Amino acid sequence: MKDLLDRFKIKETRALARLISLLENEDPNHEEILKKIFQQTGRAYVIGFTGSPGAGKSSLVDQIVRKIRQQNQTVGIIAVDPTSPFTGGALLGDRIRMQEHALDKGVFIRSMGTRGSLGGLAKTTKDVVKAMDAFGFDWVIVETVGVGQAEYDIINVADTTIVVLTPGAGDSIQTIKAGIMEIADVFAINKADLPGADRVAAEVEIMLDHQCDQNKWRPPVKLVSSLTGQGINELLEAIMEHRSNMEVNDLINKIRSERIRSETLDIVNYKWQKKVYKQLSLPGKVNELLDQVTQKQIDPYTAAYSILDYVAKKTT
Repeated sequence: MKDLLDRFKIKETRALARLISLLENEDPNHEEILKKIFQQTGRAYVIGFTGSPGAGKSSLVDQIVRKIRQQNQTVGIIAVDPTSPFTGGALLGDRIRMQEHALDKGVFIRSMGTRGSLGGLAKTTKDVVKAMDAFGFDWVIVETVGVGQAEYDIINVADTTIVVLTPGAGDSIQTIKAGIMEIADVFAINKADLPGADRVAAEVEIMLDHQCDQNKWRPPVKLVSSLTGQGINELLEAIMEHRSNMEVNDLINKIRSERIRSETLDIVNYKWQKKVYKQLSLPGKVNELLDQVTQKQIDPYTAAYSILDYVAKKTT
């Protein structure tokens, strides 16, 4: 394990791939791995692409990656594909669709099967994001499986979430019904070269007029075409504008801190269920440990075990 982490630290791509496999398979050493890499996380900017199947998310990601690489920045891509309920396998087709970047050392593509998880992401997607972040990528892009109404997991991972819609498939109305309006930071109306794209954009704008708080970020609606390249620059600019808005208002640090605190408590709950048979209220010591995690003085797993030990002593 030490040899693997040493090779990971010097940015050996094979070590990254191997480490991700251990995390994805929930190897017995996966907690130790996450502890070791925790201090190096929080540097990459994570963007998520979500939307209905067939909306062209992979092709759009391919175009965005090309633009990012023109700026000489590195990208890690996590493409989540559905796992077959019959064979247990997954058609990991995103590497085929993004084969242009296959030989680019500044791009790393990892396909993941959902393995039965709902919410558009695999259970271990968060851990893989951390691995790519710690490896040193400037950007990490997560493409969800595209399951419509169960796409909400992405907001717990991405700093900016792009909802991809297309004309001619009832996507805009379905999105409104599903409540996905609330998770979008940017709307991308893909296949803008097809009839009806303007109508979809107008419908989304009308819904935003009714739902958006004027004092908060209003998701821009961009017409794009992954086939012709139309609007790709504008889409990347909208992503950058949202990132700038998050950084200027210090929202990104607040959101990330809330996520770390929430993740730590999830670990506590998971361990707690194994060791304790009744619920206990957590005393003041817990908040002190959580503050240490947000300040990166300790990692979430160390904090979780400290909380468990503290409560255990209080109950004896």
